[in-house]
Formats: sequence, C-alpha cells, structure tokens
Amino acid sequence: MLRINDLHVYYGAIHAVRGVTLEVGPSEIVTLIGSNGAGKSTILRTISGLQRPRSGSITLNGTELTRMEPDAIVRAGVCQVPEGRHIFANLTVRENLELGGYTLARPSDRQEAMERVLERFPRLRERLKQYAGTLSGGEQQMLAIGRALMARPRVLLLDEPSLGLAPQLVHDIFAIIREINQQGTAVLLVEQNAHMALGIAGRGYVLETGRVVLTDAAQNLLNNPEVRRAYLGE
Repeated sequence: MLRINDLHVYYGAIHAVRGVTLEVGPSEIVTLIGSNGAGKSTILRTISGLQRPRSGSITLNGTELTRMEPDAIVRAGVCQVPEGRHIFANLTVRENLELGGYTLARPSDRQEAMERVLERFPRLRERLKQYAGTLSGGEQQMLAIGRALMARPRVLLLDEPSLGLAPQLVHDIFAIIREINQQGTAVLLVEQNAHMALGIAGRGYVLETGRVVLTDAAQNLLNNPEVRRAYLGE
C-alpha cells in the first residue's frame, strides 16, 4: 500500500535520511526503531509532506506523494499523529475532532466519522465541551489519534504515541493501535519503546544514522541478540 524507495532527505547540509526503502502492506503494522537522531521522525514528516525529500519516491497504491501538499496527502489517505500530540489546547475536544474531519465534504460523513471516534474513545465523549489543554496526557493522546481517524485514513503514521505516558496508559494506547489496525487501517509506527512496538508489529525496520541496517519479522527482531542489546536494554 505505502512504498518508499531510495529516499534521501536533507536538513541543510545534514543528510538525515540516506537511501531508505521500506513498505507497509494493507492492514499491516510496521515499526521503525532506532536511537534518537536515526531519522525515524524525518521519514514520517516526509511521507506527510511536511519535509521535502532531495530524491526518492513515496507512493500510496501507486500514486506518487512526494510532490503533493500535506492536505492533499491527507485526502489521499495518509494521516499522522505527531510526536507531542500537538492538539489545539485552546479549542474544545469537539472542535479538535471537527478540524480532523475537514477533508470530509458531506456533513453526514463528518458526523459518522465523529460517532466512530467517540465509540472508540468513550472518554472523549464525556469531555466534548472541555478545552483540550485541560485533558490528561493519556486523554490528549486519544484525542490526537481520534483527530487523525476523523479523516478516515488508509495509513496511520504514529510518532512516539507512548511519550510521557504512565505504563498502564501505554498499554491502553497500544491496545487501541492494535484495534485500529484490526479494523483495516495500516499503521507505520515510530516508537522509542521498542519492546512494545515490536510486540504489536508484524515487521520492523532498524535505522542507524539515516539508513536501514536491518529488516525482519517483528518476532525475529525481538529475538535478535544485537537488537536486544542495542534497543531493548538486554
């Protein structure tokens, strides 16, 4: 479904992503793991159109995304939940969700999308009139995911969804990611908690200094001694 081929991305003179090739199949969870600065978030930003590549291609079902504007990429079916959530703190929960559904032309489609999100996140239903900035960290992460789901993505990009959350909330968020995937949305996951990420993914890519150095089934990566030593603290 989503394919990246020989992607090169620069920040000025810094070569941040170096010839990365990867793919995400329909209804698949794929994770990118690596240390800080390995290029994981840059890849997600480039897929979303927030960062332009120097060369390489990104396609969704054969449609080239690399020259599209970010809003067109959302309409094509790719939505990102950014690191740090980036909700609109001074807007209500309802207003945040409505902004996520701006690509849906018909009011009935927006209402249906809203209802699906609220069914998945009943806590948000209880807080629709509450300002988003007053939510707990876990609720804000649910809101950020719900906002992305409002656009009915075919591929969901998740950047550090467990960041700053208590351990129990991390388990809750990962259970939600699994459910979203089981209902047909492909997921590309960047997550510092490599053990949790590999636990729900089907496949993984290991990045070092902007390059893919290893790719394998997630279970094989979990059992790989080098991966365990470098990224799982064992």
